[in-house]
Amino acid sequence: MTRITTIGFDADDTLWHNERFFRITQQQFASLLGDYTDKDTLMARLLEAEKRNLGQYGFGIKGFVLSMIETAIEVTQQRVPASVIAELLAAGQEMLRHPIELLPHAQDAIAALAPSHRLVLITKGDLLDQERKLAQSGLGEMFDAVEIVSNKTAPVYAEIFSRHGDGPEAALMVGNSMRSDVIPPIMAGGWGVHVPHGIEWEIEWAETPGDHPRFRAIAHLGELSDLVGWIDGS
Repeated sequence: MTRITTIGFDADDTLWHNERFFRITQQQFASLLGDYTDKDTLMARLLEAEKRNLGQYGFGIKGFVLSMIETAIEVTQQRVPASVIAELLAAGQEMLRHPIELLPHAQDAIAALAPSHRLVLITKGDLLDQERKLAQSGLGEMFDAVEIVSNKTAPVYAEIFSRHGDGPEAALMVGNSMRSDVIPPIMAGGWGVHVPHGIEWEIEWAETPGDHPRFRAIAHLGELSDLVGWIDGS
């Protein structure tokens, strides 16, 4: 079996908290629009808007805020007060300023693997926001390369792992999203390792590739180094 020479890390909700800040803002959104519709209906409409807008806005906070504003206009039949729009914009700006909080074992896992493997941060979302979070995390200098992409697909992984390593067959990707971090790198010929976060955005859900020989799941990043060692030694 080909030895792993390159390891890709997802960022949001793999190395640091992210989704929980979206959930907090969604609660605020529901409170602001409570006079117009119930929370379940509002969240369903927001999710529809997010899916609809991914092709235009991409992933990240800015697209999320625009989808909230669009949803607010829809559910109020274009009667949403300007003060509500202002509060939604302020909530988005607060999200963009929120300090980074690393997840348990993140720094230790990277430090343990950096001497023996090429490490690549592979994340999607708004360029400026992702650069800000990486800079605040203190992890930036530990990576050999950083790739901020518009979407994570099998061809994207194949190209990244060929450019920064020895191809996808000698690469492993670890992340919390089955849809973005696990299935596409496996489709590209690499390993996909799932590390659950506990809070999952519905758009990132996908079935587990249960019995695929290049799929593994770990409880937390503290188990990653041993898993890589097992793969390299098998």
